[in-house]
Amino acid sequence: MTTQTTSAPTAAETPKKVRRRPEGSSAVLVGRPGFVWALPATLFFALFAIAPLIMVAVLSFMSWNGLGSPQWVGTDNWSRILDDPVMINSIWLTLLLTALGVAIQTPLSIVLGVWAAGHQRNRAVLSAIYFIPLLLSSTAVSVLWRALLDPNFGIPARATWLFGDGNLFGKQATAIGVLAFVSTWQFTPFHTLIYQGAARAVPDVLYQAAEIDGAGRYRQFFHITLPQLRNSMITSMILMIVGGLTTFETVLILTQGGPGSDTTISAYYMYQKAFKSFDFGAGSAIALCLVVAATIISLIVVRVSGYDKMRSDMEGVS
Repeated sequence: MTTQTTSAPTAAETPKKVRRRPEGSSAVLVGRPGFVWALPATLFFALFAIAPLIMVAVLSFMSWNGLGSPQWVGTDNWSRILDDPVMINSIWLTLLLTALGVAIQTPLSIVLGVWAAGHQRNRAVLSAIYFIPLLLSSTAVSVLWRALLDPNFGIPARATWLFGDGNLFGKQATAIGVLAFVSTWQFTPFHTLIYQGAARAVPDVLYQAAEIDGAGRYRQFFHITLPQLRNSMITSMILMIVGGLTTFETVLILTQGGPGSDTTISAYYMYQKAFKSFDFGAGSAIALCLVVAATIISLIVVRVSGYDKMRSDMEGVS
């Protein structure tokens, strides 16, 4: 009788530990993709985002009118823009327009997004019509509303009982109102689309359980829908903030910073400094300020909301 002996497997022969799938799940777990997968996107981002940003940062410490060689001036550009009353006023105007955009577009897009996620009659047709502004460029939208709100030939000239003298661009309050309205009209459909997708992802079982408990439609909205939209709301608000801080075409076409400098926001003031006054050093300093401000505000929103602490339990599931 021959006795067979089985030796223990060596380290090379030992099978690798395989991650187990969650109980009740048929998904296949895979490992994280390697860095090579992200290399093309990383190179593209470095070439067209990081490199220009570094060049702008260097140029903010130089004096250059677009011709010849830039001359190093140290912090002179920064000192001038920080002592410039127009620059200080443009910062407040930028923050005001950004705050108005968030305050108006957020509740409006939430309501429209939740409605568009339903199964109402003619919902698809009405949603398609409402999303038309999203297909237009900011320049086209601004030209359209500039013509519609023209004080001589537009809607205000025909409805003086509502608009007074009809010149909505002649006063700071009404000019800022026009900028906020046009931005809302154009970008609310985009954020509505975000909330529509998020609302459709809410499990129906939550609403069924709420109906059994006797919760009505409004209680379901405030106690189920809104909490489930929290992550999408944070994403949407960050996009609104960054978009508000970098608004340019709307101001350029509708008000051109007027009347006077009453609607001269920071992005438009950067354009005036760099491409009208040919002071590219000061323009670069303003651009860098906008980048830093957008980054800091976005990080604050992420930190305060707790969005940075959220982790997915299904990472690696495909």
